[in-house]
Amino acid sequence: MRIDVWSDYACPFCYIGKRRLEHALSQFAGRDQVEVVFRSFQLDPSARTDETRDIHDMLAAKYGMTRDKAKAMNAQLAEQAQSVGLEFNFDQIVSTNTFDAHRLSHYAKTVGKATEMSERLLRAYFTDGVNLGDRQVLLSLAAELGLDSAEVLAVLDSGKYADEVHGDIAAAQSLNVTGVPFFVFNNKYAISGAQPGPVFSEVLDTVWAEEQQAPSLQVVGQPKADTAGGEGCDDGSCSI
Repeated sequence: MRIDVWSDYACPFCYIGKRRLEHALSQFAGRDQVEVVFRSFQLDPSARTDETRDIHDMLAAKYGMTRDKAKAMNAQLAEQAQSVGLEFNFDQIVSTNTFDAHRLSHYAKTVGKATEMSERLLRAYFTDGVNLGDRQVLLSLAAELGLDSAEVLAVLDSGKYADEVHGDIAAAQSLNVTGVPFFVFNNKYAISGAQPGPVFSEVLDTVWAEEQQAPSLQVVGQPKADTAGGEGCDDGSCSI
């Protein structure tokens, strides 16, 4: 089973949804036969890497609400995160452009560290409060996972893996995805948003049951019976 997950590192529900999926997988009998592929998405491609407003002011401006209302909404989000074992420190979050972080995650995939890199980037943004638009920060995070610093620096100083990021975004657009997280199971079933755990479990069970069903064989062009009593080969088929 393959699960494609479109998400952005600046999306709180993406981190919460990731944990809910992981919890559902931990209770799923076929978890060892599931491949989870993280795909890039940007909620705000025009975001600056040197934003001076904090997350509360940005949210207030985006949705036309007061700063106090924005803080209250973020506090509710922090409670949701805590319910799945995550710590969101909204007062420390550094709003930034996530494009380079996505490029880094695509490089990490080439060395077998995609899952670890995605997790580390999300924690860095929501818990540690570091700027994911700062290449030195990204270099440090990659080093924590044992990635080659020279190779990472070469990636960050170039446009490498930009096409992969754009390709993921284009694929999401072809599916009419307008928000993340967005989970696609075997290119057949989709879950939009950080749905409750039982929703993930239900889809996992459905897809698993379909995979275990042997397809019925439909025979087209049944050979005619051999009336000659020969070797049993006629009309393109040989009998035993």
